[in-house]
Amino acid sequence: MKNLLTYLTGLVFGVGISMSGMANPAKVINFFDVFGTWDPSLAFVMGGAVVVTFFGYRAVFKRFETPAFEPVFNVPTSRVIDARLIGGSAVFGIGWGIAGFCPGGALPAIGTLDPAVLIFFAALVVGIFMAKFMMQRPMRRSR
Repeated sequence: MKNLLTYLTGLVFGVGISMSGMANPAKVINFFDVFGTWDPSLAFVMGGAVVVTFFGYRAVFKRFETPAFEPVFNVPTSRVIDARLIGGSAVFGIGWGIAGFCPGGALPAIGTLDPAVLIFFAALVVGIFMAKFMMQRPMRRSR
């Protein structure tokens, strides 16, 4: 049952991403091009997602003490805004603006076998492993 629900959730997510245009790099790049061919439609997609998430989390946490298939809800507990968070967000945003893909938008687009998508996804995987490697190294403090 868990695998079926995971599949269905991914299917709904992929269809939604595709229908909204977030899997189309040209549409995403136009969203970020505020001084050129700006297309604000993705703001409505993201705004809708934020509203659904805001109320959805509250409804689920109010109704259920634990998830159906896990012992606890895995949600971030840290509220610290530090250099790692800001730097990671900046790298994510810059990559999204340059490539026109975010990881969520690229996953449904893999099925197109477009070389740009495949290159982006390969770079994403390499970046994930590089970040994991860098996070395991002890930080050196300068004096």
